[in-house]
Amino acid sequence: MKAVVPPVLRPGDRVVVVAPARKITRAELVPAVRLLHEWGLDVRLGDTIEAEDAQFAGSDALRRADLQRALDDPAVRAILCARGGYGTARILDDLDLSGFRRVPKWVAGFSDPTALLAHLWRHTHTVSLHATMPVLMGRPDHHTADGSLRALLFGESLTYAAPPHPLNRPGTARGPLLGGNLTVLHTLLATQSDAAWDGAILFLEDLDEYLYHVDRMLGHLARTGRLARLAGLVVGHFSLMRDNAVPFGHTAYDVIRHHTAGYGYPIGFNFPAGHEPLNTAFVHGADAVLTVDAAIGLTLRYALDGDGCG
Repeated sequence: MKAVVPPVLRPGDRVVVVAPARKITRAELVPAVRLLHEWGLDVRLGDTIEAEDAQFAGSDALRRADLQRALDDPAVRAILCARGGYGTARILDDLDLSGFRRVPKWVAGFSDPTALLAHLWRHTHTVSLHATMPVLMGRPDHHTADGSLRALLFGESLTYAAPPHPLNRPGTARGPLLGGNLTVLHTLLATQSDAAWDGAILFLEDLDEYLYHVDRMLGHLARTGRLARLAGLVVGHFSLMRDNAVPFGHTAYDVIRHHTAGYGYPIGFNFPAGHEPLNTAFVHGADAVLTVDAAIGLTLRYALDGDGCG
């Protein structure tokens, strides 16, 4: 099935910022709104901005309705998830995607919104953007992340590179580029938001997890066979990993290499995306070519028709 690619943005197009997870204030969005206006976009804020229900941006019903309205509105050309935290998966099962199928649009976010990107891929085969979010936009140290989001929204292509890493496994692979936050992906297993990874180039990142949790999740993915049928693996930032008083003894990267040791596909570490200022946007679901070379490191580009790989 061929992926659905929403139309690229043009100056004057409308984008809406919604909060499907943790609460957020208008004040926190001022730098992002300013930047989006500088890009020439018509920016609207959803009803979830300033809403509050404990840690959430309003009740599940409010967050679902706000996201549904944005998905349905044909005047909206892109939906930006305001921030992560927790809560996106709570509102997915009752979404009606019929309007989104008729008028597809860009949806952008990362971390907890990984669940939304996977859900849209599973049910509509529409590509989306794994990218920085408005709560982070407009900061001086996020210039590259912001610029990469703008480039992809406006139809500019990007290529990606990372230097050699001792745990890299050389090779070349082609497939849809899928994935996101490891913890979120793990919680989606066997749900209606669980997107198939067979033949995919899988991207993984995570934040603030105990190392043994990472081992447990990767071990579970390996035991279910989900890691066996990949075309390739790219590993981004695993930031602020935690340890016990008795050290686990292995880094997150070590754990990933251990649980993928029995497979032959290429693996590249230090991909520039995740919970760091250098969070380069990529097109979730786009056909991509991954090359991992012992001397050069990792390179990844979007595939063109007719591209082959060994």
